[in-house]
Amino acid sequence: MLKNNMQIPFFDYKRQLKILQPEINQAIKKVLNSGRLILGSEVKKFENNFSKFIGVKYGIGVNSGTDAIKIALKTLDIEINDHIITVANTAVPTINAIREIGAIPKFVDIKSDFTIDENKIEKAITKKTKVILPVHLYGQPCNMPAILKIANRYKLKIVEDCAQAHGARIKNKKVSSFGHINCFSFYPTKNLGAYGDAGMILTSNEKLAQKCQALRIYGMRKRYYSYFEGYNSRLDEIQAAFLNIKLKYLKQWVNKRQKIAEYYLRKIKNPKIILPVIKNLTNHAFHLFVIRTEQRKELIKYLIEKGIGYGIHYQYPIHLQKAYKFLQHKNGDLPITEQFSKKIISLPIFPELTKQEIKYIVDTINDF
Repeated sequence: MLKNNMQIPFFDYKRQLKILQPEINQAIKKVLNSGRLILGSEVKKFENNFSKFIGVKYGIGVNSGTDAIKIALKTLDIEINDHIITVANTAVPTINAIREIGAIPKFVDIKSDFTIDENKIEKAITKKTKVILPVHLYGQPCNMPAILKIANRYKLKIVEDCAQAHGARIKNKKVSSFGHINCFSFYPTKNLGAYGDAGMILTSNEKLAQKCQALRIYGMRKRYYSYFEGYNSRLDEIQAAFLNIKLKYLKQWVNKRQKIAEYYLRKIKNPKIILPVIKNLTNHAFHLFVIRTEQRKELIKYLIEKGIGYGIHYQYPIHLQKAYKFLQHKNGDLPITEQFSKKIISLPIFPELTKQEIKYIVDTINDF
């Protein structure tokens, strides 16, 4: 058992920072002394390193994962009222990015593994559909081979939202190497997280990469000359330096997450708890470990009493939120999404959890 008053946080970046502090301090000093604070050598280095890690040709560092999606869609010449097929069980930024360029999200329900149901995509396709935007939620890859076939059949583009899937794979191919242009967030809580906002667009298409590079800095391809309207969305040089340090450890950290998840899957035996479905032939990155229960309110109270942090990702399906009322959705439109949103709870799963803490979480859940 844990000592009295000991708390297990849902996430604690300071544990990791304590280990990396000497490298982080050195990186800050290096950048500040370089004379180049915006789009310098650290950004270029991280773009090269991360694109190589994923297995694509080009990386374009931007301000956030939200901006990555927005700029990726803009690069594909998505226009006002074009349709983007995606899911409603995602973080709001996915949909916010679609709306920022004036496109319309068309929601498809999910499967038991929390990812888009590829068998329902074709029914959502209209004459205005331009893109399929699958979300690799919680680190679980979508069925990209099936989605690619649909996209090819209807001549649609694919933009992968990989914000929670750093290191996830389908067989030996990493997510973000299937779509035409794909997006990552490096928000601090991610498997590979900065100490602030940061994002990246990945593609193997040179023309798309060049347009992304221009769009992130006012549409400029040469200094002070905009070829088209763009944005101010540059990856910060210091954040890139932090990410260059952390990228060296990503494989090790994902492996630790997977081992924690394996322990949870093997040891949690409470019949009131539904464990996550893990698909064959995929390598789940376990950004989150999400269980389901009919007694969520009671379980939350119990976890608080026992000193265990938790999260809910996500409690409010986007298609039913007030901000998106104009899409005219109603209860029952996405039954699995809506049902799961009432039952899901995320348990702590980050590499710095101790064996004692992991065992305590399992024993506590089993005693519920």
